[in-house]
Amino acid sequence: MKIAVEGCCHGELDKIYETIAYLERKEGVTVDLLLCCGDFQAVRNEGDMKCMAVPPKYRSMQTFYKYYSGEKKAPVLTIFIGGNHEASNHMQELSYGGWVAPNIYYLGYAGVVRYKGIRIGGLSGIFKSHDYRKGHYEFPPYSNETLRSVYHIRNVDVFKLKQIQRPMDVFMTHDWPRGIYNYGSTEQLLRKKKFLRQEVETNTLGSPAAAELLAHLQPSYWFSAHLHVKFAAIAQHQAQGDCAPRTTKFLSLDKCLPHRDFLQVVEIPDRPGSSEHLEYDPEWLAILKATDSLQRVSPCTWNPPQDNGLHSRWDYSPSEAAMLEVVGDLGGELRIPENFCVTVPAYDPARPQPHLAPACTTNAQTTELCATLGLTDIYARAAGQRGGPGRLRGR
Repeated sequence: MKIAVEGCCHGELDKIYETIAYLERKEGVTVDLLLCCGDFQAVRNEGDMKCMAVPPKYRSMQTFYKYYSGEKKAPVLTIFIGGNHEASNHMQELSYGGWVAPNIYYLGYAGVVRYKGIRIGGLSGIFKSHDYRKGHYEFPPYSNETLRSVYHIRNVDVFKLKQIQRPMDVFMTHDWPRGIYNYGSTEQLLRKKKFLRQEVETNTLGSPAAAELLAHLQPSYWFSAHLHVKFAAIAQHQAQGDCAPRTTKFLSLDKCLPHRDFLQVVEIPDRPGSSEHLEYDPEWLAILKATDSLQRVSPCTWNPPQDNGLHSRWDYSPSEAAMLEVVGDLGGELRIPENFCVTVPAYDPARPQPHLAPACTTNAQTTELCATLGLTDIYARAAGQRGGPGRLRGR
């Protein structure tokens, strides 16, 4: 299976899909899947632009709205995570993931899906220690502070991902796992990005949370972006028990600009007989179900349960029975329903609305998944804490 990997998208979907089409013609190949490593910018209208943490002069509609409105359809299945330049009000509608347009799927705050038998996981946002132990409390209209904190990674999502026990094929984060530069040509990296030297020499470059996940998940491939540079590495993991030591091929790519290394096609063997459709991952859904009570929508500090005599439960890795239960909840159908829905009006170039206020809506995809699995819609809960259900408009 040929997978195109994109670094920072910055809303340039037309250019990205055009580049894939060019590569297909030039190389005589067919790309099966596109993975985007953040700063996707799923901006639907002018209100969404006000929910991006960028200076006003850099706020641009770009081309995503065409795919949201139905004017265009993504020519290749696209899966993405969030970065630090997103329409956060849109992303929060889909905290557990979902379709932002036909054939374009967001993994949520954290998520795992399957395609052609390949397990693909991801963690959205970037690491900031001062927000790491808070809940997902942010809600539009964002303050200057919450406009940025809303895309900061939270330890509850990392805790969920650390419950995964089964092998992971591909994992994505926006910022790099801390220390990954030690497994590649560090000097070559510093020749391209001289300003990173101090962080590299003090071992502060990258996310410590992502480093923890790299050590735990040990995926075959790890893709990142954020630093706007192409960098490859091979991380060798320590052997666990009787298993042979595993390796992770790491690749980070640039942002979508001319003459930049923003896209690369990699080949990963799929599993014959697997579904041709995007599927839920039973282990991940079982983890979501088991950890639902840990959800918080408060800025107060939360520490994950540990085996220290203070918690009745600290291990949430699911049993076979728990995984079978979520499959049963889904009626035995793991295929992710193609239930994309428009929740706010799309941008209309003929009728610009520069003063449009940011939208705050529920999303039927999240509502349906929560009802099926008994999960909490934390965006709706945050709305309730900010002034009652009337603050969140349903669709």
